[in-house]
Amino acid sequence: MTRFALILLTSTALTSPAFADMLDVEKPDLTLGFIKLTDMAPLAIAYEKHFFEDEGLYVVLEPQANWKVLLDRVISGELDGAHMLAGQPLAATIGYGTQAHIVTPFSMDLNGNAITVSNAVWDAMRADIPAGADGKPAHPISAAALTPVIDSYRAEGKPFNMGMVFPVSTHNYELRYWLAAGGINPGFYTPGDATGQTGADVLISVTPPPQMPSTMEAGTIDGYSVGEPWNQQAVFKGIGVPVITDSEIWKNNPEKVFGLTAQFAEENPQTVLALTKALIRAAEWLDADNGANRAEAVEILSRPEYVGADAAVIANSMTGHFEYEKGDVRDAPDFNIFFRENATYPFYSDAIWTLTQMRRWGQIDAAQSDDWYLETAKSVYKPEVYLEAARMLVDEGNAQEADFPWDTDGFKPATAEFIDGISYDGRKPNDYLQSLPIGLKGDDTVTIAGVQG
Repeated sequence: MTRFALILLTSTALTSPAFADMLDVEKPDLTLGFIKLTDMAPLAIAYEKHFFEDEGLYVVLEPQANWKVLLDRVISGELDGAHMLAGQPLAATIGYGTQAHIVTPFSMDLNGNAITVSNAVWDAMRADIPAGADGKPAHPISAAALTPVIDSYRAEGKPFNMGMVFPVSTHNYELRYWLAAGGINPGFYTPGDATGQTGADVLISVTPPPQMPSTMEAGTIDGYSVGEPWNQQAVFKGIGVPVITDSEIWKNNPEKVFGLTAQFAEENPQTVLALTKALIRAAEWLDADNGANRAEAVEILSRPEYVGADAAVIANSMTGHFEYEKGDVRDAPDFNIFFRENATYPFYSDAIWTLTQMRRWGQIDAAQSDDWYLETAKSVYKPEVYLEAARMLVDEGNAQEADFPWDTDGFKPATAEFIDGISYDGRKPNDYLQSLPIGLKGDDTVTIAGVQG
C-alpha cells in the first residue's frame, strides 16, 4: 500500500461526522495557477465565496502566461496546483513532452470550447453549409465545408493555418476530431515532428488563448480552437465566426481538471481533500438554481485578476446562450457545465478518451493494450479522493447525497453522441481506435513518409 493510500485511510477515520470540521491541513498557505479562461471559474468562486477559507486554506490565485509555464511551475513546486488541460497530467505522467507524475482529484467542467474561423474563411465556407428552416446555417456544421477553402489555398500555394492552445489540449483533439470527421487529415505527430503536421491538410500550431483573436486578425492563422471568452471576442470584434462548439462535436465532453504533483498529494493528503471540498462547493454554486448565480460569476470573472474580458463577452456563453455569426444568438444552456451531469467527478473513461486521441495522432507512438489505458488513467485520476471529499461535504450539510455517483466504477456508459456518430466505450479503447476512419490504429506507426501499418 502506498504512503498516500495509508494517509488517506487515516484521514478517512478522522473525517466522520463528529470530526467533520477538523481537517488538519498540512499546508494551509497555497499558490494556485490558472489561465485566463472562463472555465477557471471554480477557482475564482472558491476564493471569492470563501470556500477555501472554510476549509482552513489561504490561497493566492496567480494567472500564468501559457500552459507550458503553468505545468513547469507546478512540477517545480512554485505552484501548489493549477487549472490544467485534461491532457496535461496524462501526458506528463507517460512522459510525453515533460516527465512528471501529475494527479487530479477533480474535473473542473464539461464543454466550454468552440472553433472559430476568420470572416474571409466563413464567407468562403458559407455556400457549402445548408440552411435551417429559419434561413440560418444549420448546426452542427461539418468540417467538410472547409474542404473547398483548403483546396483553394493549396491551389494558390498557401498553407491553411489553424491555432490551438497546446499539443495535449482538448482543443487540439476536438479540432482534429472535427476535421477528421469531415474527411480532412489534421496531420500526425512523429518522433521527428513535434508540430503534428506530418501528412496534414491543415497546419495546426500553438497560440496562447488570449492572443487567438489578434493572431487571426493579423492573418497569421485562419481559425482556431479555444475556450471562452476568446470565441465570443471574435464575434464582438467583428473579425470571425464560431462555426461549432465542442458540445456539438461531443456532447458533454470533459474539459479542464485541477492538477497537482503526486508528491504533493502524497505529502499533503488532508490539504488535497480540503482543496477538493472547496472546489466541489464552488462548482455546485456555479450551477445552482438553474444558473441563478451565473450573472454574479460573470462579474467576478470579468475582473482583471481573473479573465479580464468585457463582462458582456463572458456573459454571452456563461449565461445560457452562444453567438455564432453576428446576431445569430442561440440557446446554449449546456455550453458551460460545472457541476451538473457529474461534471466534477474524475471519470477513468474521460482520461482514456484523451489517451486514445494521443495514440490516434501519434503522440503515443506504439500500440498499447486496453489494460495499459486503464492503468494509466488510474495512476492520474483519483476518484477515491473526490468521493472522500464529497462524503465529508454531505455529512457537514454542505452537499446533497443524490448529487454524487457513489456507485460508479469510473466509466460513463458508451456513447455515440459525437458529430460523426461513432460510438466510444472507455472499456474498449483499441476497438474505438479501430473504428475511426482517419488516425493510427492497431500496430500502425507514422514516420515523415506517412502512416506505416
